[in-house]
Amino acid sequence: MSDVEMGSRQQRRPARPGDPLGSDDLAGLLSLVARGDSGAYQAVYDQVVPVVFGTVRRVLRDPAQSEEVAQEVLVQIWRCASRYDPAQGSPAAWICTIAHRRAVDRVRSNQRSADRERHSVPPAAHPNPVAEAVEVDLDHQRVRRCLATLSELQREAIVLAYYRGYSYSEVAALLGVPSGTIKTRMRDGLIRLRDCLGIDA
Repeated sequence: MSDVEMGSRQQRRPARPGDPLGSDDLAGLLSLVARGDSGAYQAVYDQVVPVVFGTVRRVLRDPAQSEEVAQEVLVQIWRCASRYDPAQGSPAAWICTIAHRRAVDRVRSNQRSADRERHSVPPAAHPNPVAEAVEVDLDHQRVRRCLATLSELQREAIVLAYYRGYSYSEVAALLGVPSGTIKTRMRDGLIRLRDCLGIDA
């Protein structure tokens, strides 16, 4: 990747109005990128960077992190272009899948870091705050234990909606599942959580 500067705006081919993502042109460019053609990569970059950034931003929300992850995605396209298989879908679908997975991985990494920081905070010196902190930590453990009893789809949907603030439609788009299915799975998952936590309806 040393011969390609990711942030450079020089000598980029202007995007053509009739150049939709997923076109044969983009697939052809990816095949050239797979053979190390940096000029073809530059053309791919021009076409896909707005879509990559938009996909990542919808997941992460934070502009700075979104830019960082978008750059990681663009580097991955350069390195992994040979893995694109037209039989598996359009170039746009392949690229957006990479972007979405990278963004979700960053969300999970941020969550793990936050969990580690929370557990590394030393206990307070006074008895009452300690008791309160222990109680809160036990509640977190109970919630995590109960979340683990849910299906993967239920757990991801509930975390995205209630811990990340996404709407039903946004959760459905992120997970690639119909909105009606998300609502049903979340309702069933919340019932199971309520029962597991012993909360009265």
